[in-house]
Amino acid sequence: MINLIGSLPLMQAGGQMFTTIITFGGVIAIFYFLIIRPQSKRQKETQRMINELKKFDKVVTIGGIRGIVQTVKETTVIIKVDDNTKIEFSKSAVASVLEKYESKSDKIDASSGEEKDK
Repeated sequence: MINLIGSLPLMQAGGQMFTTIITFGGVIAIFYFLIIRPQSKRQKETQRMINELKKFDKVVTIGGIRGIVQTVKETTVIIKVDDNTKIEFSKSAVASVLEKYESKSDKIDASSGEEKDK
């Protein structure tokens, strides 16, 4: 009987510890699903967009400059912003692609219903 009464505070402390662990686990799960997972999805989409840049795509940079891609290099792109003005940017400076360029062969394949091999 003495042992049972003596161990009662330890059981209560163990129960509080379990509740604390469950609470922290819940908070970590909420952070993962509301913050970390969506951010990693956005990062993957941005990386995919940057990898798919090609000549004649209309783009906007993170600074708000709009233009047409003239050259795609390994880490940079050259964007034509006016008739005789071209600026070189890091690929990571491209915020979004406004309009993807479709060559005439792409349009012909799309209208005939055939998929073009990439």
